[in-house]
Amino acid sequence: MAKEQKYEVVANFAGFELRNYDECVLADVKVRADFEKAGSAGFGTLVGYIGGQNQPNTKIAMTAPVIQEPTADEHIVSFVMPSEIDKHSAPKPTNSRVSLRFMPQELVAVDRFTGRWTSASYQERVSKLLIAIAAAGYRAAGNARFARFDPPWTPWFIRRNEIHIPVAPLA
Repeated sequence: MAKEQKYEVVANFAGFELRNYDECVLADVKVRADFEKAGSAGFGTLVGYIGGQNQPNTKIAMTAPVIQEPTADEHIVSFVMPSEIDKHSAPKPTNSRVSLRFMPQELVAVDRFTGRWTSASYQERVSKLLIAIAAAGYRAAGNARFARFDPPWTPWFIRRNEIHIPVAPLA
């Protein structure tokens, strides 16, 4: 089982858990595909990177979750690098489709659920999470992200999924 990205639970609210995530490095690939296919479309490229398609051909442990961030016309699919890899020690990708991104420490509202990876489910959960965030006295401070913890062959009814939205207190 893969190690998980480090975080601390700050509080629990109706509809979400508030977490403080440590800073980390993400390996990203941009994918033009629909929501349901984007994660799989980017996965192989990222597995290549952690499997040694990097300078200096270093193998990197798989860390959960795999993150998918929908943008206007594509999806950014990301692997979180293990906590011992920082922005200075991350191996340089040899595939031009892979880029590295430093993520500072952030406060994140998280909706954890089981089920299928569908665009409709994602959109519905993002809408409900935004309402719960506002009701708790916070505002969205970044884009919503979809986090998958299980491989696609895991039965849908036991898959661990999460919606992540960076937040800040209302001013």
